[in-house]
Amino acid sequence: MRKLASMLSLLLVTLTLAACQTTSLQSAWFDPNFTGGPMHRIAIVAVGVNFANRRVTEDVFAQRLRAVGVDGAAGWTVIPDEARETQEPFTAAVMKSGAQGLLMVRLLGVDTRTQVTTTMVATTGPVWGGPAWGGGWGTTMVPVTQVSQSNLAIVETSLYDVATGRAVWSGNTQTLNPSSVQREVPGLADVIIGELRARGLIAGAR
Repeated sequence: MRKLASMLSLLLVTLTLAACQTTSLQSAWFDPNFTGGPMHRIAIVAVGVNFANRRVTEDVFAQRLRAVGVDGAAGWTVIPDEARETQEPFTAAVMKSGAQGLLMVRLLGVDTRTQVTTTMVATTGPVWGGPAWGGGWGTTMVPVTQVSQSNLAIVETSLYDVATGRAVWSGNTQTLNPSSVQREVPGLADVIIGELRARGLIAGAR
């Protein structure tokens, strides 16, 4: 009985964790010819117009990288805001940061999707053909239409080799019904970092 209770508890935890995973990787590409080895220091740059969201994203990614043993540097700490406006000073700042990799995070957009479903529901009421061929009561099936909407935030994340300026990995993720940057970015960062570690593109403890 105790063993059964433990198994049920484990199943409940697993289902709860799965329900919390709102971000998933939809597609990814990597350069099979990249031989630079795992990167130990990564600079993170969030691309977008919202100043606060950029900094939150860069901070969270840097924290998540450091948590797995990679030296993560938030872009705003190594790249001046004015250097982001043109290619030459931007590249110079990245090189000066000592980062081996540059991780760029870009929100491509938020899609709203509508789903319409029809379900047959049993209901009880007067029907023709009851007792003695007269009126009676019985169960009938009636269609019930449900309309639901969901939002999908689509984010493109790419890792560049600083030494060559070439992209070595890129992936698109979807986040279901995002509520805020502060809440969703940690999950996004974990998905991306997990993929980069699986490819051997970043260092850190496994």
